[in-house]
Amino acid sequence: MQTMKKSEILMTTSTEALNTAETTASEQETTANKSEPSKLANVKEVLAYLAQQFPLCFSVKGEAKPLKIGIFQDLAARLEQDSLVSKTQLRQALRVYTSSWRYLEAIQPGVARVNLEGEAGEQIDQQQADHALSTLTDSKQKAAEVRKARIAEQKAKAKPVSDKPAYKKKPNKSTNNVSNDTKLSSKAVTKTVSPTATAPALQAIANEQLKVGAGVLVKLGQSPMTATVLEVHKDDVTVQLTSGMVVKTRRDSLYQA
Repeated sequence: MQTMKKSEILMTTSTEALNTAETTASEQETTANKSEPSKLANVKEVLAYLAQQFPLCFSVKGEAKPLKIGIFQDLAARLEQDSLVSKTQLRQALRVYTSSWRYLEAIQPGVARVNLEGEAGEQIDQQQADHALSTLTDSKQKAAEVRKARIAEQKAKAKPVSDKPAYKKKPNKSTNNVSNDTKLSSKAVTKTVSPTATAPALQAIANEQLKVGAGVLVKLGQSPMTATVLEVHKDDVTVQLTSGMVVKTRRDSLYQA
């Protein structure tokens, strides 16, 4: 009997020690997870971080500076051990930054490009400046078309269901007139209900197809536009139109290309 009690005591002691060790390990893992910083959530946060880390190169407002060609490799090397931002996020942020109107307006002949420390490098030539100007013009034109389409869509939604005046039927003068009116009415109805060509239905894009670099159709007005996905954050998606314009829209506005 005494032997059994000693065995029970040893088993209880071992169990308590095991539970204590598991609890300590769990607490240490939780503490480690809390201390590990999470990655930046979107392109806007990445650009703000770059402006903070390299203020002589990047900016979030005011005049932008033309970037050194190949600056992505420099950024990737400098931030290789940085847990806040990945290479994919850096690539997306640079694409958005260099396609902004503020940046394109800074690409002028004779202006020097800068590295991460803000040191001047090679100068922009006329061909590069012309390309930037063309991209900027197309982007602004596309933006104007998008605004115009949105205004037209809002006006169409604001219109009443029927704005036609009530039709008053004139009294018939004779049986012949009734017959003629009936024939005309039949022709009008036949013409109205004749089938017309309809645009092909858009197919919603599947979740597995919605990823960075994918080609999609984005509906910003009456007709869809071709675009490339730059960033996906929950239901918000940032895309770049073929004109170079970057637009942030909702997931339900995207369709299969």
